Amino acid sequence: MTLNPADESFAQLIRAELGDDILRPVTERYLEEPRRRFSGQAAVLALPRTVDEVAALVRLASRAQVAVVPYGGGTGLVGGQVMSDGPAPLVISLERMTAIRAVYPSENILIVEAGAILADVQAAAEQVNRLFPLALAAQGSCRIGGNLATNAGGVNVLRYGNARDLCLGLEAVLPSGEIWHGLSRLRKDNTGYDLRNLLIGAEGTLGIITAASLKLFPRPENVGTAMIKVRSPEAAIALLALAHEQLGDAVSTFELIHRQGLQFLTEALPDVRQPFATQPEWCVLIELGLFAGQAPMDALEKLYVAAEKAELVGDAVIAQSEAQRADLWAVRERIPEANRLIGSVSSHDISVPISLIPKFIERANEMVTALGPFRVNCFGHVGDGNLHYNVFPPKGHDRSEFDSQRQEIKRSVHDLVNAFGGSVSAEHGVGRLKAADLERYGDPARMSAMRAIKTALDPLGIMNPGAVLRS
Repeated sequence: MTLNPADESFAQLIRAELGDDILRPVTERYLEEPRRRFSGQAAVLALPRTVDEVAALVRLASRAQVAVVPYGGGTGLVGGQVMSDGPAPLVISLERMTAIRAVYPSENILIVEAGAILADVQAAAEQVNRLFPLALAAQGSCRIGGNLATNAGGVNVLRYGNARDLCLGLEAVLPSGEIWHGLSRLRKDNTGYDLRNLLIGAEGTLGIITAASLKLFPRPENVGTAMIKVRSPEAAIALLALAHEQLGDAVSTFELIHRQGLQFLTEALPDVRQPFATQPEWCVLIELGLFAGQAPMDALEKLYVAAEKAELVGDAVIAQSEAQRADLWAVRERIPEANRLIGSVSSHDISVPISLIPKFIERANEMVTALGPFRVNCFGHVGDGNLHYNVFPPKGHDRSEFDSQRQEIKRSVHDLVNAFGGSVSAEHGVGRLKAADLERYGDPARMSAMRAIKTALDPLGIMNPGAVLRS
């Protein structure tokens, strides 16, 4: 289907139906993504205030056969929020739709509009002494609609699951302009196809999420945090198993960190206070969330003694205060910032079965070393199998010097991930960056079903064309 540009005549149609106030000038931030791998086009930018206005915009786009690109916080790392090719699209930003519509503490449910900043959603839960556990580095600027559209992960997936697991229902505008009123508060509802889980992770290709019914949880009364040196990735996996044996679901975070990440902090962000005088080859950040009557310090010390007896660990730092806990978290949370300042040649958000992580790291490192004198920063949410395996230029060199090798590195890493039965997109989504990878590694029957769903729901192909499924 041929699409038309969102030009001035299309903008006039919007003004005639919805008024001048809904449109804004297209500034640079709506046309770029953090890694600057993709650039968007000049387009019509609309900032609706209600779901009815979103629906009206989509209906106008459908009639005019204009592409629609939903825009959340702009923090996505796979180019899903910018459209580089084809006729200039209508960009719909939900940044004015930020209301907390309702809170049901006794049901552990929060209903919020899609434009709400993730940190504000967390704060709304805290106001009623509840926890909304989705947590990631961009939480001060990303928006919950985008988190759901990409099925975001973060540091608490081990205990609470991905964004998909934290959502009970959605309100959304479908490609026809119809509004799906699906803000369910039910935890059991077996009435047919699950549109909620179809839209979550679809990255705006099947509709625009405008509000969500989210799960809340009791806030742990006692939190314990430690950074522990481990002898190897194998030792880290064994420590995770031991932690689960002793503490069960109390383990909320288990993050693997390599020395290269610590060295990048020293190089790019020397203000970050690191816990060890000598940077270890490998360490883990572990956090426990316990309830009344349970002592996290005792639990962490008991875990450490057992791990030391099993020869899994070296030194450890257990946070004695909230300030010390914040320092430990700063080490993990600022590694992505240091990565950006150093500049990667190729970054990979991948997952493999947890027991295969050590072998994967070994094989991947051998492969990258054979391709050139690169530095590898491998870190991430090892508790759920998600690694950020990022390849950087040698010290003193710029990533642009190795642009000619970026695709070879990416293909080699992704081929290895696929050979290990893993995924080339663990938590960042597919977007436009990995659409070709999805075709390369996707199961043929699944790809056929996905294309059939896309055609059925979006026959004109207006919703975020080129994202997830290539046009």
